[in-house]
Amino acid sequence: MISKLIHEIVKKNAPVVVGLDPNMKFVPKQIQDAAWESCAGLEGEDEDHRVLRAAAEAFYQFNVRIVDAIADIVPCVKPQIAMYEQYGLPGLEAYYRTVQYCRSKGLLIIGDVKRGDIGSTSESYALAHLGKTAAFGRKVPAFDTDFATVNPYLGSDGVKPFVNVCIEEDKGIFVLVKTSNPSSGEFQDVLMPDGKPMYEAVGRKVVEWGELSMDGEYSNVGAVVGATYPEQAAQLRALMPHTFILAPGYGAQGAAAEDLSVFFNKDGVGCIVNSSRGILAAWQKEKYAAYGAEHYEEAARAAAIEMIEDLRRVI
Repeated sequence: MISKLIHEIVKKNAPVVVGLDPNMKFVPKQIQDAAWESCAGLEGEDEDHRVLRAAAEAFYQFNVRIVDAIADIVPCVKPQIAMYEQYGLPGLEAYYRTVQYCRSKGLLIIGDVKRGDIGSTSESYALAHLGKTAAFGRKVPAFDTDFATVNPYLGSDGVKPFVNVCIEEDKGIFVLVKTSNPSSGEFQDVLMPDGKPMYEAVGRKVVEWGELSMDGEYSNVGAVVGATYPEQAAQLRALMPHTFILAPGYGAQGAAAEDLSVFFNKDGVGCIVNSSRGILAAWQKEKYAAYGAEHYEEAARAAAIEMIEDLRRVI
């Protein structure tokens, strides 16, 4: 699967993934109003459930126009499941519909689910998001994303079920190694008995797990390394030369293009950079205010193009 992602990145010359993490603050009023009207009360339904259905519908309709505007210029999208899950079953349906719509537009999909457990539970998560679930003598896909993010805190017992599904289904994962949030160092920077930080220990395990699922030059087992930590990223890039990196933190979280040059290998490959609200909410920025709420997707496209050109400058 990682070879497919690399092919799309090279074809579009855009190492960019757009995070489809909608928030009601980003969704223009006209989208919200239309969703509310389309979700007229069902017989016996209380208004609370109508709120959930309408919010989920607003997210889906918002996503459709974003995806239509960026599908020809970016290779990949990354919906964050929590943004949808907070709206219950209607929200999960909107997540599923978003994944299916993105697939219909030829985009690869990273399910940002950050799952991590052990044994049959971890296997069930892997099957739900990457594989096929067995029932009634058949195996069928559920959410069916191309990649999933995985929390390695429980060790190999939690990660290997995902690796097994990657091998069986030609899918991929991105393991959290050094995340972009300010408090990541509380655990990830703790020194191990060998004097190395924990994120390096996780990086070494990523290399080990990755050897089980190589796909050309790179492994289907990738790593999440925050763009907000370029010094640590340089260390990890040297430690994991055949590991593809998903780098969040560009733009809204403070990382600049110059911080990201160390994430890529000398061939200009090896990393894909995420931006979520910097693109989704571009219409609310002064720079793109001329597009207005009516053309929010055009503002998103303009922001994506600017990000792509910014990264091309330093790779």
